[in-house]
Amino acid sequence: MEHQKIKIPVMADLFARGEKPEFLFWVGCAGAYDDRYKKVVRAFAKILLHLKVNFAVLGKEESCTGDPARRAGNEMLYQMQALKNIEIFEAYEVKKIITICPHCYNIFRNEYPDMGGIYEVINYLQFLDKKIKEGKLNLSTELYYNVPITYHDPCYLGRANNIYSEPRLILKNLTGNLVEMKRNRRFALCCGGGGAQMFKEAEKGDKEIFIERTEDGLKTGAKIIATACPFCMTMLTDGLKYKNREEDVQNLDIAEIVAQSLNL
Repeated sequence: MEHQKIKIPVMADLFARGEKPEFLFWVGCAGAYDDRYKKVVRAFAKILLHLKVNFAVLGKEESCTGDPARRAGNEMLYQMQALKNIEIFEAYEVKKIITICPHCYNIFRNEYPDMGGIYEVINYLQFLDKKIKEGKLNLSTELYYNVPITYHDPCYLGRANNIYSEPRLILKNLTGNLVEMKRNRRFALCCGGGGAQMFKEAEKGDKEIFIERTEDGLKTGAKIIATACPFCMTMLTDGLKYKNREEDVQNLDIAEIVAQSLNL
């Protein structure tokens, strides 16, 4: 089932046929290159196809948003990336962008407008929550109802953009056993990977942040730590391995949990 081929519409192909999709699905660097996160992209793409959403991806024309470059202090590289992306968006008359990465969401929504790139930017959790409320996405509780699930708030979704309720409402449609970490919502601890921290060596200290945050998740007794960010997934998966808990505790993205409940 995992390797079943799915046909994803590509923006250039649709435009060549005179078609213009409603949404650009921005895959992001992790979704394109990281083997683990490719599974999340596939899961969300299957949900979009299941809902018959009119969308397309850029395919080979997609490159980085420039977010890691800006966070690491390379402003020139960020602006080059942003202007290149904005030019492509204009060519395809992009108005609405769906993202699965909070870092892509944040920079498109809050920083691209300074460069002239103004779009309706939708995080995939907002999109899923809306479809559930509209009655277009009927989730089954069969797989997860008695499974204790905890949710880790990504910094760039929570504190940066105030997206707290949507992931919890989605998970409550799947499990009757949503357990919160002691530090949650605006008090949630970072996974340790944001702000380009993932790409640099650890600094002096008593404990790595990703281990501290993994411990927060394990203390809840949850069998699934749900995440909604590629950096968070990498850091918490590493944390579970470090704690030798990857056999009995899973780290799954919310898109994967939703797709599984729909048997996609």
